[in-house]
Amino acid sequence: MAYHTSITSRAVSNWLLIVALMVVGMIIVGGTTRLTDSGLSITEWKPISGAIPPLTQSDWEEEFRLYQRTTEFQEQNSAMTLAEFEFIFWWEWGHRQLGRLIGLVFAVPFVFFWLRGHLSARLKPRLFLLLCMGGAQGAIGWWMVASGLVDRLDVSQYRLATHLGMAFIILGYSVWLSLEARFGPPPLRRGTLAGVSFALLGLVFLQIILGAFVAGLDAGRIYNTWPLMNGDLVPEGYLGGMSFFPAVFESHAAVQMHHRWTGYLVALAVFAYSVTIWREPRVSLKPFMVILPALVVGQIALGIAALLAVVPLGLSLAHQLGAVLLFLATLCAAWTARRAA
Repeated sequence: MAYHTSITSRAVSNWLLIVALMVVGMIIVGGTTRLTDSGLSITEWKPISGAIPPLTQSDWEEEFRLYQRTTEFQEQNSAMTLAEFEFIFWWEWGHRQLGRLIGLVFAVPFVFFWLRGHLSARLKPRLFLLLCMGGAQGAIGWWMVASGLVDRLDVSQYRLATHLGMAFIILGYSVWLSLEARFGPPPLRRGTLAGVSFALLGLVFLQIILGAFVAGLDAGRIYNTWPLMNGDLVPEGYLGGMSFFPAVFESHAAVQMHHRWTGYLVALAVFAYSVTIWREPRVSLKPFMVILPALVVGQIALGIAALLAVVPLGLSLAHQLGAVLLFLATLCAAWTARRAA
């Protein structure tokens, strides 16, 4: 019986890791959709029937006609041809289709494992919560798209940040539950190092949200110099004529500067954390002493390269993938510290 339980735990863990990998793919495809300005190409939310793309010429013309009603088309893409529209349509359709596929890959095994008795009483409500979060993410995605259909050239940066933040929460929770399914729940006791690890994870998450505001405002296309911002430590036009609190989220200069400096803060925190691990006697934490600094240095290098090159698609996606890897590594460090506490 113990052997069967071990196999079952491994199967559940592997399933959740597959879901997590698909969520990583969803984040990258979503980033591509944003960077290619494809997100507003589908102007209706059809959770079921929307899985079928246009099949005839008249279908394509109807989709294009709906897109032509948007402010983005009228003010920015009025010269777009049907062939060019098809390119951005496929990116958005692929993004939504991948979301449907993730829901299917999660829901069917979830029901199977539940009915076969392979889920612990602790995991059942947590997995059901994860399922609900996935459904909410679809609604948040449409809420985000709807913000850009009228009177805007892009979606709201607030809603984009919410959508991306939820994607990372789903990713992190999937990996956490996968680890729990494989190794069992962490102990209830909490040590100082575990608290520090979660604080670092929160800081990395904050930096990711700030990056979403940069993407939402296209703020990476200005001040394309480093280390200063066009020769200034605090750029001219920092507040953009606004009071402080709106400017924090709406001034292009402020949003980019905060993302830069929080990145440096993340780096300092990671190196301080590595020194703490180096002084720790617990061997299970030692790999993170090397992994985390390597990832944060690589991520900063990618960010600088993308900025200097005025955010080309390839470098921007590499920078986004770097954020995913740093987030996951920090999450795993927090998991390990919690168990070692």
